[in-house]
Parts: sequence; C-alpha cells; structure tokens
Amino acid sequence: MSIFNIGISGLNVAQSALTTTSKNISNVYTPGYNREVTILGEAPGQGGVQVNETQRQFDQFVSGQLNAAISQSRALAAYEGQLSQIDNLLADGDAGLAPLMQNFFAAVQDLTGAPSDPATRQGLLGAADMLTSQFRSFDGYLSDMQQGVNGQLRDEVSQINTLTGQVADLNREIALVRGRTGEIPNGLLNQRDHLVAQLSEHLDVRLNVQDGRSYSVTLPDGQPLVNGQKAYALEVVRSPNDPLREVIGYGGPGGKTQPLPETAIRGGTVGGLMAFRSEALDRVQNQLGQLTVSLGVAVNRLQGEGEDLNGDPGEPFFSVPSPRVNAHIGNRSGATATAEIDVDSIDQLRAADYSLRFGANGAVEIINKANGERSSGQLESDNTLSFGGVTIGFSQVPDSGDRFEVQPVRHAAGEFENLISDLDRIVAGEPDGGSGDNRIALQMQRLQDEPIVGGNASLTQAYSGIVNEVGNRTAVVQANLEARQGITDQLRAVQQSESGVNLDEEAANLLRFQQFYAANARVIDTASTLFDTLLGLRN
Repeated sequence: MSIFNIGISGLNVAQSALTTTSKNISNVYTPGYNREVTILGEAPGQGGVQVNETQRQFDQFVSGQLNAAISQSRALAAYEGQLSQIDNLLADGDAGLAPLMQNFFAAVQDLTGAPSDPATRQGLLGAADMLTSQFRSFDGYLSDMQQGVNGQLRDEVSQINTLTGQVADLNREIALVRGRTGEIPNGLLNQRDHLVAQLSEHLDVRLNVQDGRSYSVTLPDGQPLVNGQKAYALEVVRSPNDPLREVIGYGGPGGKTQPLPETAIRGGTVGGLMAFRSEALDRVQNQLGQLTVSLGVAVNRLQGEGEDLNGDPGEPFFSVPSPRVNAHIGNRSGATATAEIDVDSIDQLRAADYSLRFGANGAVEIINKANGERSSGQLESDNTLSFGGVTIGFSQVPDSGDRFEVQPVRHAAGEFENLISDLDRIVAGEPDGGSGDNRIALQMQRLQDEPIVGGNASLTQAYSGIVNEVGNRTAVVQANLEARQGITDQLRAVQQSESGVNLDEEAANLLRFQQFYAANARVIDTASTLFDTLLGLRN
C-alpha cells in the first residue's frame, strides 16, 4: 500500500471516529442511548488502518440487574402510594372511627342514667347514625380504591401491550437490517433495550436472547409476551371468583384468554398494585367488616333480650349484612349459595375471605385466603356448611371440582345501618322491668370493653389494631422503598459508567481525532508533494 493510500485510510478512519464522537455528544440526553466507540484495526496489506466495528457500550448483565431493581422499586412505589392513603385515612384522629365509637357508648351511658328520657334516647340514635354513616363512608373510600386499582390495571396493561408490540416490531427490523446489509443496527438495538427497560417499570419480565440476536420476553412463570416477531397481549378481565374484581388475563399462543393467578404478576407498577390489593386493601376492608358485624351482632343480641317502652320484645338495632358467596364461572354444576352470619359462633368470625373447593359427595376443602390455612368440611344433609362464624346453604350438592369464593365480612361496613328511628323502640331494660329499668343498657355499655371481636379483642382494641397494622406496614414499605431506590441508583451509576456519554471525555476525543485527521491529511499532502517532485524530475 502506498503512502498516499495509507494517508487516505487514516483520513477515512478519523472521519468515522469523529462521526461516532459527534453522535455520542448529540445523544447525551437521549433516553436509552448507549455510548458508541469506534474500534480500529490494522488494514490488511502493507500498512493502513480500518474501522473494525462501531461498538455499542452495552452490558447485558448490568442492564438486567438494573431492570430488575427498577421493577422492584416501581412495585414498592405503587404499593406505598396506595397504602399511605389508607394510613392517612385511619390515622386521622378527628375523622376516625374511634371517637365515634366512644360517642356511641357515651350516649349508651347517658341512657343508663335516664332510660326513658327522650333526650337521651335521641342522643343515642344520633350517635348511632353518625357511627354507621362513618363506617359506610370508610368502606366507600376503600371500595373506590378497589375500583381505582381496576382502572389503573387497565391503563398499565394498555401500555404493556404497546411496548411488547414495539419490541416484536424491532426484532423484525433488526433481523431485516442484519440480513440486508450485514451491519449491526446500534440505534435499533438501543431502542429495543430501552423498551425492555420500560416494560420492567410496569411488571417483572424475563429476557432471553435467541441466537444472540432476537429478544424473547416472558412473565416470571414463563408465559411469553414477545417471542421473536410475535407479541402476545395481556388483557384485564373480570375475576372468575369475584364480579367486582378485575385481574390480568393472558391469551398466549393458544389464543383463548385465561385469567392469571394474582401471584403470577410480580414487580413493576402492576405487581405493586396487585400486591397492595391482596395484602393490604382486602385485609383492611375485611377488618373493618369484622368490626362492623361484631358490634352489630353484640348490640342486637342485647336488644333481643330486653323490652322496649311499648312493652314489645326488642328488635335489631343495627343491620348485620349477610356474607357474599360467588360461584366460580367455571363450575360445572348450577349450584348457587347464600350465607348468613352464625351469631352463636361469632367469636370464630375472622377478617378473611375463603375459597371452597368441592370434592366428591359434598366433601370440601376450606382455604383461608388471609393466611393460607386449609381445613376439611362436609355438607350436611340439608346442603349447609358451617365454618368461621358463617353458615352457607347450597341449592344442590356442587360437583367435584366446583369452587366458591366466600366473603363473610368484606362488604359489611358498606351496608351497616341504624334500623331504629322510633325512640320508644330502644331497649334499655329487661322484660317487665318498667320504664326505669336500665339493666340492658348497662350490659350494652360494658360491650365497649368486652372481647367481642374475634373473641379476643374489644372494639377499641380491634380498631387500634387496624390503625397500628396499617401504620407499621406503611413504615416497612417506605423503608424498603428507600433501600431499594438506593440499590437502583447504584446500579444506574454502574450502567452509566459503562454506557453513558461523558461530555468531557467526548470533547477530548474530538480534539484527539481532529489531530488524527489533520495528521493524516498532512501525510496525504506529503505524498502529493513527493509525487509532484518525482513527476518533475522526469521533465
């Protein structure tokens, strides 16, 4: 190779290196951009230089760690953002249930001092109305949060489907460019990796590189979201166990959408929302419902043991909402079910939902969804089943494999009402005790301190337990979020040190390659002078 060609090769390489450096500088703030480096090598033959490749500074391992950390951070952030709303609601001393329960029992105490006084009776009705209204208000707020989670899931799934579709399209484009030109399309690779990072913000995914080129993206349990040039969409569908609940459905290669178990979706905003709903929101609603039913049953029992001012047996003071039983949409039998609170076993009532799975001949497995405990049961001859403070009646014996979802107290607070409007119907005394009898009122007053919730806690203790549990859970989630965010920031710094653009370094490269370009231009100029001299000698 002549000196002239050597200079030209250096000039071309310098120009390529300057182009790469300029590209880095112009994309310093482009999301997902990975710094590029021009790799030089000796040209075959006698001297000269060539560009071996323009290499993308991308570490798949670090990127995977960062994506996983981002997914976990987003999950905790979504969880904390929702949970803090409940914490603020319950922790409000003025708007909470504690002062209203105290007001109710203070009004009962006033009744003990003047059992037949219309003013004290009106004060008790007013306190009862305020208490039941606040129970309904709290449940309404929590129910709105349930619907809000449903709406957020729909928005998240829409974004996920858009991203997976774009990853599949980029798999196709990258394959076409490689096949047509043989070049490595760094820009398209950057876009694809950035899309995977964005996916990790929404949910936890697994990335597999097929043949070193095409990306395959799956859920943690292996269901493919992207397989080569094909994307599989997620869908928000109604839960097969609960018509008020929406879950993630998966179509997959078979095409038929099937609801995924809620535990199948982890990480990202979607995983955080679903974990919050199952671990915190459901539990608080159930705890509030347990408190409601326990209070209503205890007060109604005393009402029924006494006599009102009209001389009639006492009628229920509060409504005690019935449990809800939902049949699984896949059940083979047409069995339906209704349920009632078993007031004689109220101490067994728990703040939990249950899954029933039927076997042969009315045998049933009972699963406590709050703690995972399993027990066995058997339908009675009248097709009833009793457990956990509830009695369920079935229209027929369910088939083996049929499933039912039982929510003993989930919606009880939302249906809690004061049933008495006539002052004379309030029971203060026992039968034949006269208008001055206050023995029932005294027993009702003592309910404030008796362990009527689950057989082991008073009303005040149970409510304080709810507030403390939510507060502690919020503190733990916030601490975990802070720690996880620190890890995410560290991994992002590592990733940026490898793939990020450093303007100072690129500015130095500009000067270096500019001098390289000028030096090679000088080589060409010198070669031209030598050739001119040689040609001049011939003349």
